[in-house]
Parts: sequence; C-alpha cells; structure tokens
Amino acid sequence: MGEKKANSRIRLLAVVFPILFAGVLARAVYIQAAEHTKFAGMAKRQHHSTVTTRAGRGPIFDRTGVELAAGVQKMTVFADPTQIQDPREVAMAAHDILGVSANSLYPLLLNKKTQYVPILRFADAAKAELLANKKIPGIGFLPEEQRGYPQNSVGAQIIGFAGTDNKGLVGLEYQYDHALSGRPGTQTIVQDPFGRAIDVISSRPEREGLPIFSTIDHTIQANAEAVLRATMAKWGAKDATAVVLDPRTGEVLAMAQAPGYNANNTSTASQATLRNRAVTDTYEPGSTFKLVTVTAALSEGLVTPKTRFTLPYSIHVADRTVHDAERRGTVNYNVSQILKYSSNVGAITLAEKLGAPALSRWIAKFGFGHTTGIDFPGESPGLMLQLDQWSGSTIGNVPIGQGVAVTPIQMASIYAAVANDGIWIQPHLVSKIGGRVLTGFAHRRIMSPLVDRQVKTMLTGVVEAGTGVEAAIPGYSVAGKTGTAQKPDGHGGYSKYNYVASFVGMVPAKDPKLVVLVTVDEPRGAIFGGVVAAPAFQEIAKFDLQYLEVPPDQPATRTVLGAR
Repeated sequence: MGEKKANSRIRLLAVVFPILFAGVLARAVYIQAAEHTKFAGMAKRQHHSTVTTRAGRGPIFDRTGVELAAGVQKMTVFADPTQIQDPREVAMAAHDILGVSANSLYPLLLNKKTQYVPILRFADAAKAELLANKKIPGIGFLPEEQRGYPQNSVGAQIIGFAGTDNKGLVGLEYQYDHALSGRPGTQTIVQDPFGRAIDVISSRPEREGLPIFSTIDHTIQANAEAVLRATMAKWGAKDATAVVLDPRTGEVLAMAQAPGYNANNTSTASQATLRNRAVTDTYEPGSTFKLVTVTAALSEGLVTPKTRFTLPYSIHVADRTVHDAERRGTVNYNVSQILKYSSNVGAITLAEKLGAPALSRWIAKFGFGHTTGIDFPGESPGLMLQLDQWSGSTIGNVPIGQGVAVTPIQMASIYAAVANDGIWIQPHLVSKIGGRVLTGFAHRRIMSPLVDRQVKTMLTGVVEAGTGVEAAIPGYSVAGKTGTAQKPDGHGGYSKYNYVASFVGMVPAKDPKLVVLVTVDEPRGAIFGGVVAAPAFQEIAKFDLQYLEVPPDQPATRTVLGAR
C-alpha cells in the first residue's frame, strides 16, 4: 500500500515538474524578450549621429583694428524624422514660433529614411530657445555662425560678402576665402529623444579661419564715401569713385564709390553697385593720361620742361581734327605749360615728335593694358591697342587719353610711382593674414629720378596756376592733373553730352604721403575735371592729411586763378 502511494507521487511529480519548468522557462523567455524590446526602444530613442561642426570664419579688420567682417552666432533648427512622434505637431510648432510654412515642412517630416531635415537656418536665438523649451521629440538645434558686417555700407565693395554657406562670394571675402574659412570638424554624438546631445563619442576639432588685416583705414574710407555722395548730389552724376594710396608702400587706404550698398542686405543692390569699379571697370582717362606722353618725351631725351612749341588752336591728324578745350589763338608753350594748361594740341605735337612705336613702348612700360596684380577678384587689364592695331588717327587720340581705357587703380598707381621717385609698387588691399605679414610686392622703376623730379615739378604747376587750382590745400604743396574725357557713344564716336571728370594728385608734393584719385561719371552742369573732381580731391586729401597728422610743408596761402 505504501509502495503504491510512493509510486503515485513519483508519477505526479513527473507530470507536474515539467509543466512548472516550462512555465518558468516561458516566463524567463518572456522577460528576456520584453526587456530586449524595452532596451531596444531606449537604444533607438538614444541614437548616434555624426555632425559636421563648422569652423568659425576669420574676421576682417582695417589697418587700425576696426572690425569690418565677423561671425554672428545664430541657431540652426532641424528635425530627425526617425525620432518624431507627431509630424503635424512639429510642423505647427515650427510655423507658430519660427514662421516656417507648415504645409511645406510637413511632407518632409514623413520621410523616415533621413535623420536630418533643415527647418530654419540662422534662427533668432530667443525663438529657438522658445521652441527648445517645448521639448518636442525629433527637433534638434545646432549653433551656427552667420557672417555680419559691423560697418554696414562702409567699404562694402571692398570687403564683399559671404553666402549662407559662409563661403566668400565677392570682394576680399572671395579673394581670401581659403584663409578665412579654416577647416570644419566632425562630432559623433548620442542624442536623446528630444534631439539634445547627451554624449560625444568621437570628434575631430575644427580649425578656425585666420583673421585678415586690410590696408584700408575705416575713417579714411568713410570720409571718402561721404565726399563722393555729396559730389554726386551736387553735380547730378551717375556715379563717382575715389582711391587713396600710400605711394611708398602700395597700400590702399581707401577705395570708395557712390552709390554704395549695405553688406548686411545685398538683396536690393544692383550688379553695378556690387562691383568694385576702381578695379573692375574702365574709363577713358582723358588728360590725366598726358602724364604718359610728357614722361615718354622727356625720357627719350627729345625735350626738356623748357622746350617750346608754337601751337595753333587745332591740329589735323589723319581724318580728324583735335582742338584745345578753350578757344584761343596760337600760343608758344613750353612742355611744362602744355601740361599746366592741359593742351591737347601740345600733347599730340609731343607724341608726333616721339613717334608711335616709342609712345606704344612707354605705354606698355607704364603697365597699361595689363592688370596691376592687386589682390582683388575680377581686375580688368583695361584696353590698350597693340602697335600693329594703330591707325593713322591713333596718334591723335591716345596721347590725350582717348581710344584707351584704364581702371582707376591703374591710373592711381602710376601717379603713385611719380610720388615714389619713379618707382611703381604693386597696389594691395591686405597686409597680414593671421600672424604672417605679406611681403614681396612687385615693384619696378618706370622713369629716371631726374625725369621724375621734372614731372613732379610740372604737376605742381598744374595746381598752383593751371587747370587744377581747385585742388590746392592751404599749407600743403599739391601736384596733380585734371582730366575731362568724352564718353564713347556706342556708335564708334564720342558723346557730346556725357563726360568723365577726374583729378589725380599727390600730397605733400615735396614729399608725398598720399595719392588720391577721384572720377565723377556723367556730371551735369559742369564737365571739367578741374571744376567737378578737383574740389572732391581737395576735401578728401585735406581730411586725410589732418587725420594722419602730416605736417604742413608751406605757408597757408592760396590764390585761385580759375579752373578747368
């Protein structure tokens, strides 16, 4: 009996134990599966993401340390569709807070194959923070730099601007983009369901862009722009340009134009306004080009400043007749007077004595028809006919600055060579990149020291008692030349109504510290460089001399004899 009961218990355990074991095993399997699902969900919500970290773009400074271009910290808002629980909620929040179109954003949020959908670049920091506080799953935030221009319109055509990708598009921003850009970095991060980084797994640090130090002086630049605006308004001109150079170094202290534009808002600026016309645009220089003709004749030993010529009012060259600006009888001018009174007939007479081959050779020696090599994109070489392209009438055009086209920086750099004892130095806009000072700028002698002194003396006479008296500055010797050039009419001839008035000079003439060029395009009411451009030169140069504390070099007396 006892044995039967024992056998029954054994049989019962044999049946129950496997059932109990199976239950425990099933529970264990269930727990393992559930926990796997739980942790897999957590892992999914806390995912890895590799992001590119932008390098800060290097700032641009003027020569005194004034900031001309710099980064402004903004916030880029993006979405990760794989983490979004409610795409409609995300779209509406972006619309309500950031002003983004919900209808445009919503379809993009449905794409679960991507982890990055940009919502808004360069968002206002306060609005981005407001959105972050809502803690909506799937919305992320990335600090990003936007380029800003603290001086607004001052120097805008020189500095240029960068695009939304922080890459330089025009101006120095483009010219020196490689140095300014630096190198981006990368970060592999762990993000929580709200798009917030909670851990960094690996990273390669970015290399910040280098600072650029310009030769431009913000104060000189701002003043030049103000003078040009006033000159444009006074004469109803189409536009105006000014260049200020240090002739001893080739450094550009100012390169101004009017009208201008605000570098922080380029959308309303025209293409013509965006160009730096001093470098990219050409004009027929007129009488400022007579410097080349006179210098060539002196350098060839054909004349001295005192060599005299009997000059009628007009002269016939091939199929055209050229006359002086003001009607007069026959005169007996020496070479100095030809330049002082800007005689077209006198300049052509010198050129005929010189001959076309020699004149063409000297034009090339001065660098016309070639770029100066200034560190700015899009420089024009100007337009200068090769000798084999000259016609019979060319010798009656080129010596007086017609039939040729130059840029303002070309003409300013040639007068800077006269100011620098006959040595031309390559003009430039940047002096230092990071800690590296730029050196090795091209230079060459374009006239002998003797001829240079002769030319400088003659140019001083232009301002003392010639066509440039309105450029005179009390207390300072000034040397320079006026220019009045008819503009081509587009039909092979010249306009009777449209002119470019110009003046380019150096101060103090006895030991020049500055060269200033001014051009005024299509003035109304007056056309002569001595009337329209010379006063603007005087305003700019006088301000700069005082600002730079250049001491006067002569008594502060001035007698105005009249200007043309």
